[in-house]
Amino acid sequence: MKIDSPLFDSIRVKPNQDRRRQTGGPACEWPKCKSVATHKAPKGRGQGETYWHFCLGHVREYNHSYNYFSGMSDDAVLKYQKDAITGHRPTWKMGTGNHPGPELGADAARDPFNVFREFGARAKTEKAEPPRAIRNAERKALGELGLDVGADKAEIKARFKMLVKRHHPDANNGDRATEDKLREIIQAYNYLKTTGMLK
Repeated sequence: MKIDSPLFDSIRVKPNQDRRRQTGGPACEWPKCKSVATHKAPKGRGQGETYWHFCLGHVREYNHSYNYFSGMSDDAVLKYQKDAITGHRPTWKMGTGNHPGPELGADAARDPFNVFREFGARAKTEKAEPPRAIRNAERKALGELGLDVGADKAEIKARFKMLVKRHHPDANNGDRATEDKLREIIQAYNYLKTTGMLK
């Protein structure tokens, strides 16, 4: 590489051009200050993108005394702080459907996996499922377990475990009198499994 190459000049310790910050510029807008304005400071709330131009000493003084909320009532400040949590975006309670956003169409209201069912929100387009018809044999099997027709699968499984522990011969010191009852309980439970009540 040649010594007078422009590439070599850019990496020299003392380049040909003066790369120091230029001292010229707008004057500081602080009253009675003649220094060069090197920093910007916002003019205030509601002023848009307008700035004061100050020197370093006066921008520090201005920032120290600057209050964005000056002139606002306490309620307005609290509302601003509450809105700042969500980035000043509109919010609404989950499941109410009273959101101010645009309508997203019929697909937005569907809940095919029943995610929002626990919050009590049902999709407008989704129809309520009719209750499943209970057959007499299922009614008898539930009665054998000592349950009502409206029992869910968790109740059925819990009752089955409890009855098996109670009527098992090992729990009754080998007493064979409870074996018949245990067989009936197991048959009733297996029947409920085959009907789909425990799926």
